[in-house]
Amino acid sequence: MTRIDAKFAELKAAGKKAFVSYVMAGDPDYDLSLELVKGLPAAGVDIIELGLPFTDPMADGPTIQLAGQRALDVGMTLEKTLQLAAEFRKEDDTTPIVLMGYYNPIYNRGVETFLTDAKAAGIDGLIVVDLPPEEDEELCIPAQKAGLNFIRLATPTTDDKRLPTVLQNTSGFVYYVSVTGITGAAEAQAGDVGPEVARIKSATDLPVIVGFGINTPEKAQNIASISDGAVVGSAIVSKMAESQSVPDTLAFVKSLADGAHKG
Repeated sequence: MTRIDAKFAELKAAGKKAFVSYVMAGDPDYDLSLELVKGLPAAGVDIIELGLPFTDPMADGPTIQLAGQRALDVGMTLEKTLQLAAEFRKEDDTTPIVLMGYYNPIYNRGVETFLTDAKAAGIDGLIVVDLPPEEDEELCIPAQKAGLNFIRLATPTTDDKRLPTVLQNTSGFVYYVSVTGITGAAEAQAGDVGPEVARIKSATDLPVIVGFGINTPEKAQNIASISDGAVVGSAIVSKMAESQSVPDTLAFVKSLADGAHKG
């Protein structure tokens, strides 16, 4: 059982929904990023999604693209991202960390070396958005063998014919993308998302977490009420960029987490 599996078991026993927060590693710099990540569990975050900066993202909207660029500009790398996770693990051995990014930096490092290093740093799961199920032998299967969850995205365009393929080697949870398009570009609507979540849940025992288009405590509550939890990314990244204040950002995160936990 991974930390992700244990967290969902704990939440289920407590009758609570999950709140997942996304932050970009190294934005606006290493030290502030680490301070923010360290503060997330006390702000109510159940699972931390840690963005791996990359030059050519394809699913990220302008907010997260700019965050990645800021991180790259101050010298953030895959190695430093894993170092940040390892620093966090010195104080917290229970909160799951999901590394979210693209395959190129992992391929460049070498899959076997990366998985060894990620496991040692305390990473629990991977979301690699540019590796479809047809490429599972490349990273997904080795990651599962190494004890890391491989989390797959399902979208409004994932029809009943495609869904079993998407779910085949997925573990930890299913990340349902609530809107067609990029992060931060549109608002999630519970009325639209609910039937899709139900459709996915009828095909898997895994928790279904909903992300994209959630930016207020009310929306987090609404989305969590029809799923197993909510992910917020762009709104948190924006708050940090605007305020340059870790305490202010964590206060905002807590409001979102409180909303999701009421769902």
